[in-house]
Amino acid sequence: MKNLPLYKQIQDDIKERIQSGELRPGDRIPSEKELAEEYHVSQITSKNALIGLADEGILTRHQGKGTFVNDEVWSYLNASEAAQRTDATRKGTIGLIIPTLQTKVERRIVDNIERFAWASGYQLTLSISRESQRNESEAIEAFHRNGVKGMVIFPTEEENYNEDILRLSIDKFPLVLIDRYLKDIRTYSVSADNEKGTFDAVSCLLEQGHREIALISPVITNTVTEDRAAGFERAFYQNQLPINKNQWCILNFDDIHNGNGEKIIHEFFVSHPEITAAFVMNAQLTNFAYNALGRLNKKVPEDFALFGFDGPERPGVHFVQQDIETMCKHTVECLLEQLEGHSNPRRVTVPVELIS
Repeated sequence: MKNLPLYKQIQDDIKERIQSGELRPGDRIPSEKELAEEYHVSQITSKNALIGLADEGILTRHQGKGTFVNDEVWSYLNASEAAQRTDATRKGTIGLIIPTLQTKVERRIVDNIERFAWASGYQLTLSISRESQRNESEAIEAFHRNGVKGMVIFPTEEENYNEDILRLSIDKFPLVLIDRYLKDIRTYSVSADNEKGTFDAVSCLLEQGHREIALISPVITNTVTEDRAAGFERAFYQNQLPINKNQWCILNFDDIHNGNGEKIIHEFFVSHPEITAAFVMNAQLTNFAYNALGRLNKKVPEDFALFGFDGPERPGVHFVQQDIETMCKHTVECLLEQLEGHSNPRRVTVPVELIS
């Protein structure tokens, strides 16, 4: 441990405190200043340690309140611990690659994949790609090197799929894509019914009398955003209404990740006062939109209707709920099918539910 960078030593120590039960979900972590004094390091070092753990989804930081153990931290730590256990009764290890652990959806995917894999006799090893195809490729290579029996991959948001994922599919290595799928290539994939979920949500807004409806989305680069955009368009076409793409607010990934999303959405609303409702592609952007409307003194849903995906936990916001548990169950079943020597590549689509 002494050879590790100082910030990494602090991170590992905090993880050990959480795994041992000394720190529980919701507990406050010592401040940057307190950690700096405890470990005899600079406050910059302690700050970097906390930021890194927050990026992994282990801690949550609340401005003016402090840093706390994430309520769902066990998803990550249990998967990591399972990967390190030696258990003669296990059939082998399954690798899971996921972009981040910053959202509840991602943490629930880890938790459920680990649970279903363990129940089937396999342990799980986890790698976080941090939305980088290079990291994704390195994780695939590392999993191969360590002899995993199969892989579950939640692909990055890049415009084109990673060639290493395509190679796994072509080589018929046991693989299931979760949340997204490959177009025109036969492989196993499990995802929510994004197209129908969005169609139903936008249809609901139209039935309420809204006609000036915005679409707020990251750059449409993958099958999730493509399917949700298609559902938005189909709702208008079925109601024989024109689509005004000037009312589409499309944000690039850099702006979202750099914290400029809320500002861009606020400016968009200011420049389009005619809009009375919006369908938002994900929970993060829904939170940005909610905050932007608050700055304009517009109440949801009294003054403006918001429909998003996966419960942003804001009052008055309606959303499309993915069935993560069922998605993960199907994912592990598809992987087991391949591990048992059968091959019937297919796309599994799991129904969603409107919550209002």
